[in-house]
Amino acid sequence: MTTQRLAEGDGAEAPRAKGRQGLAKPLRTLLDTSGLIAVFILLFIGLSVLIPDFLTSRNMVGLLLSVTVIGTIATTMMLVLALGEVDLSVASIVAFTGVVAAVITTTSGSVFIGVLGGIAAGGAVGAFNGFVVARFGINSLIATLAAMEFVRGLAYITSGGDAVMITVPAFFELGSASFLGLTLPVWTMIACFVVFGVLLNLTAFGRNVLATGGNAEAAALAGVNVRRLKVIVFGLQGVVAGIAGVLLTSRMGLGDPNTALGLELAVISACVLGGVALSGGVASITGVLVGVLIMGCVQNAMGLLNVPTFYQYLVRGAILLLAVMFDRWKQTRRSRG
Repeated sequence: MTTQRLAEGDGAEAPRAKGRQGLAKPLRTLLDTSGLIAVFILLFIGLSVLIPDFLTSRNMVGLLLSVTVIGTIATTMMLVLALGEVDLSVASIVAFTGVVAAVITTTSGSVFIGVLGGIAAGGAVGAFNGFVVARFGINSLIATLAAMEFVRGLAYITSGGDAVMITVPAFFELGSASFLGLTLPVWTMIACFVVFGVLLNLTAFGRNVLATGGNAEAAALAGVNVRRLKVIVFGLQGVVAGIAGVLLTSRMGLGDPNTALGLELAVISACVLGGVALSGGVASITGVLVGVLIMGCVQNAMGLLNVPTFYQYLVRGAILLLAVMFDRWKQTRRSRG
């Protein structure tokens, strides 16, 4: 009789234990994101109190505009990292696509053709990166490191080694056009967060990305075409970097092959700070948004305080190191859980 009761107790306890395990993962994700949001709120309040010109409408608009390039590209870098890969070529793609757009626009006189050419060039580089990684099994760190140098070289060759001046005035409207007080680059960043947030959380594509990043072999056995998925994700990364490059070129008024140096580290830092696991399989669009805003606030505050550039490098490096250490701590906690 006692044995039967124990068996019945075990049988009743098993579903409860399974239910607790099922709730544990989303609860941990919520706590991680909530903690990051709390850090951002405290940082924002502290900067608003300590820096007189921080909490002004003009500075807030400038803050949003300053993170548009990082924020836009971070939405697809999130997918690359969630896939268990990394892309170090995004900064070079931004420079290359800007130069291509400037050259084509100036030569043809058509803004539409120039913009389309720049974005297509970015998509082609991204798809090529994905093909190399997926088809030949090359580590994405090495493949995109090579692409970073190669594409930057293409930017210099295309521009003739110097900045390309744009002679079509309509091209400048891309970076200055505004709606409801926000410019097109800001609206583009917002659109990317919405689109890729939906793609990650509400589609089979997003679930496949996370499943592949968590365990590529298991995902392949479950029917996911891992090679095609990698090409698509890297291709999207190239397209979005191309869009960011074209808009940045419009704001600058020229195609500069020297632009966006070190951008890839800032983008990766924002993603990791936002809770995207470097090992893959874990990503949060809300976390990435908060990570981008935290980095933007810190950069903006240093600018308002006239912090010398070489000290800003130290701060950005420290943020990257802390983000990686935080990611490592979360991985250890997950493995113990």
